[in-house]
Amino acid sequence: MPKKIPVINIEPGTQKLEVYGQDSKQTGVVKTVELYESRKKIYTKKITGFFQQIRKVSLWMLMASYFSICWFSINGQQLVHFDLPARKFHIYGMTFWPQEFVLLSLLLIICAFGLFFITTLFGRIWCGYTCPQTAWTFIYMWIEEKVEGSRNQRIKLDQAEFSANKVFKKTIKHALWLLVAFGTGLTFVGYFYPIRELVPDLLTLSVSSSWSLFWIGFFTVATYINAGWLREQICLYMCPYARFQSVMFDADTLIVSYNKERGDPRGSRKRNADYQEKGLGDCIDCGMCVQVCPTGIDIRDGLQYECIGCALCIDACDSVMEKMDYDPGLISYTTEVALEGKKRRLLQPKSIAYAIVLLTMISSFAYSVWSRVPLELDVIKDRGALYQLTGMGMIENSYIIKVMNMSDEDHDINISVAGIDNIKITTATHISIKSGEVYTLPTSIEVNPEEMKTSNYTIEFTAQAVTDEDLVATSESRFLGTIE
Repeated sequence: MPKKIPVINIEPGTQKLEVYGQDSKQTGVVKTVELYESRKKIYTKKITGFFQQIRKVSLWMLMASYFSICWFSINGQQLVHFDLPARKFHIYGMTFWPQEFVLLSLLLIICAFGLFFITTLFGRIWCGYTCPQTAWTFIYMWIEEKVEGSRNQRIKLDQAEFSANKVFKKTIKHALWLLVAFGTGLTFVGYFYPIRELVPDLLTLSVSSSWSLFWIGFFTVATYINAGWLREQICLYMCPYARFQSVMFDADTLIVSYNKERGDPRGSRKRNADYQEKGLGDCIDCGMCVQVCPTGIDIRDGLQYECIGCALCIDACDSVMEKMDYDPGLISYTTEVALEGKKRRLLQPKSIAYAIVLLTMISSFAYSVWSRVPLELDVIKDRGALYQLTGMGMIENSYIIKVMNMSDEDHDINISVAGIDNIKITTATHISIKSGEVYTLPTSIEVNPEEMKTSNYTIEFTAQAVTDEDLVATSESRFLGTIE
């Protein structure tokens, strides 16, 4: 049968497509597709399998980390605490300041390139196994199943008239959804407002900041709507990753795919029946892959941007193949080149380039964190006068020294200067600075004119902690004078 071109008849609000079957004996059918079709609720069927066990472990580990890390402390300091009022960020025992924002920027860039690198090799593994939207959606789906029952029971419950049983189940489900959402919002705010203070303050209604209450409420509502009501709509229409992932995909990228050569033509049959005599493939057209899909697609139609790589359809199809005594893998993680019978190239120039850039940035970040000194010294020369002569005939320059203690402890700091023979500080050289304090010290430097061989010298100021020889910071400035 010659290939026919679909006929598109556009009407107000509709679009008609003429679609032809694969069998030459089949006639074309006309399907009407709404351009602005309202969302149809997806009822997912519960399935177990190898990949679902992997996701269960990964998601519960991520959930446990999210809800527990903010409760741990090191030396009385919350393990992860973004203290915005104090402009301090405590992360695993280290304190970062706004001046070190470049480290945070580098970390975010590393995460982005890491995602790109993983995507080029393994497709949307992030979406299927670690994405927060996926994690919370699966939790909400689990609650829904426990309260309302299996897929068929949920469909019947939604179609049934209002009754005491229906109201009771819906109330319990939404109450549990809101409880999870509230815990999510409370924990999120707990990373910015000390969680050990936030919970007692919330229980006693004595939260000092109304903004804390606002953000708890905001993230409670956002989680409830996103995971409970929108679900796949976030992945299909709001998440940018689904849109730009195509630039990272190629024929060697791992995807969830249906083996059309093996599965088609589809058709139902009895177990152990000789289906090959009837010209059928391995697919029995049971629809299980569609029933378990959280985004409601049919993977047999080919790769689609809606697919989040969760592998629910793989486990569902493998369970059917096992019952039919067929080989598993009709739907599997594979590549386009593998489906064509070719060998997959694991590493390509694009993947290698991502890996090199990623390793370089990780090394730079690790070195920056390892070599960082939580002490900052800034020297500003007085612009009011280049220099002046003292009554003793010495050349004097004035400076403003700012010392910032970025550690979690108070320190005694000695200030010194070098760069010219016999140069000395005529003002205070010893200061005590508290944790997080920026100490401003007006300073005067004197030099004997006989020591100056030129009118412009580069000098170096040093701030050294008394009790910690590794806590030292330096800053250069200029010393101006006259030559005798």
